[in-house]
Amino acid sequence: MSRSSYFHQLAVLLLYARLASCVSVSIPVAAPSSAPTIASDYISFSIEQDRWTDWVGTTSRNQFFFNTLDNLNALTGAPPQIRIGANSEDHTDFNPNIQFSQAVFPPPTTTVPYPEATSIVVGNGYYQAAQFLPANTHVIWGVNLGQNNITAAFLEAKSIVKAFASSAIRNAGITLDAIEIGNEPDLYKNNGLRSSSYTSTQYVQEWTNFAANVSAAAGISSSSHTKFWGASFAGSSHSTTGFSPQAIFKEGILNSNAGSFISTISEHRYSGSFCSGSGGLLQDLMTKSTIRSNLTQFTPDITATLNNGLDYVLGETNSYSCHGAPGVSNTAGAALWTLDYLLFATQIGISRIFFHEGIGFKYNLIQPITLTRSILDGSTLSTPLPPHIQPQYYAAIIAAEAIGSTGNSRAVELSINNSRISGYAFFENNKLVRAVLIDSQAFFTTTTTPRGVTHVDLSITGSGAPTTMTIKRLAIPHAGDTSGLTWGGQTYETSDARVSGTLQVDTANVSDGVDIHDTEAILLTFSD
Repeated sequence: MSRSSYFHQLAVLLLYARLASCVSVSIPVAAPSSAPTIASDYISFSIEQDRWTDWVGTTSRNQFFFNTLDNLNALTGAPPQIRIGANSEDHTDFNPNIQFSQAVFPPPTTTVPYPEATSIVVGNGYYQAAQFLPANTHVIWGVNLGQNNITAAFLEAKSIVKAFASSAIRNAGITLDAIEIGNEPDLYKNNGLRSSSYTSTQYVQEWTNFAANVSAAAGISSSSHTKFWGASFAGSSHSTTGFSPQAIFKEGILNSNAGSFISTISEHRYSGSFCSGSGGLLQDLMTKSTIRSNLTQFTPDITATLNNGLDYVLGETNSYSCHGAPGVSNTAGAALWTLDYLLFATQIGISRIFFHEGIGFKYNLIQPITLTRSILDGSTLSTPLPPHIQPQYYAAIIAAEAIGSTGNSRAVELSINNSRISGYAFFENNKLVRAVLIDSQAFFTTTTTPRGVTHVDLSITGSGAPTTMTIKRLAIPHAGDTSGLTWGGQTYETSDARVSGTLQVDTANVSDGVDIHDTEAILLTFSD
């Protein structure tokens, strides 16, 4: 055999091994004791405060946004929780003479086509608009700490409570779970809201003072449903110094009367800061090991929070800063990142995850209004873009189906000896019911080799092990695509965000296993 022929055959064999590899996955038939219970509203949203009424409506409901939330409600039995706040939270003041809101925005740039407001003044109708959320929605609202104006925070809290006491909101079962005082105070020393020497000790002192006034305004007490979110840090030192849950616990934030009303510690996480995307960056985002390292660094914070009897949430999270990286955050590959990211977070003690959304942000799951500028570079669109979902929304739908509507779903990550394939099993009443598999190997339009496929052998042993399953696939033409995805043959890329098309699922024997392709996610539903 010639040398060139040998290397040609070797290349073919290596390619075949990649294209038709195989992994074995063991799935427990009953929930392990370590499997956490997943809240029905685990998948939730953080909304940039400056354009809140664009999302929800003013005198009537934004039906498109409502439908996106209602889709998830129909799958899990609970609508997503909604946090309203973020950067513009610390630029908001109250004026009872304003009906809804008045905002001042800086000019758009190619990097930030839809910037946050530098000033927003709101009135009672702004908070009353929560009446247009789905029934039984739980809400967390942010008030201004950044401007160090305790009167503004007090008046905002009074108006929030007034809105949630109204018959329209109360009769719909929409509840105010918490008030958040300030957004990312650890960045105040960098953005001009405090001196460069600002410390967590000073934050605790300020927060305690504000919380005493806000709790009086809002009627927050040991017996009230409404509590406080604490921290809401952009980053963490993960130690007892600097800005972290451990540090503010050590500095006594829980010891005051108002501090005793903290129910939840919130921290924020973005996978990086990069503002002009690339295909390589998308593969980095999707990679299994990167997702895990981005989240497990918070384990000390989570442990300290749970040890204090509090919930821990990612109160604001998404892919990349600058509202997302163009050609990355708005793509189908980001949908697979979202799915693996949110499911892995359940395994390390995170009780809910709030994906951040803003009008025209690149990483949105949902674009709720017509856009006239490109989300990628701010250029004027030749044709306005009507409300639509983006690829990441499919991740929320898949996760919602996997969690189910019983309210007692538990999940465990599956051990899979493959750097690109992740898996999770879901249990109801201790019994295996579903599994999600995710292949994060990016398949691009520029990929020069055929699309890879991995055969997954499933091993389910024990009494009552299922023998048959249905297979539902998230079909993605290419990782960089921004539309054209289908979930079980159906699409949510419709004018009203309601699912359309004929459902397509396959039925197979568990013993046959299942094939999964590069850049694909599948849901297995088991039956006896």
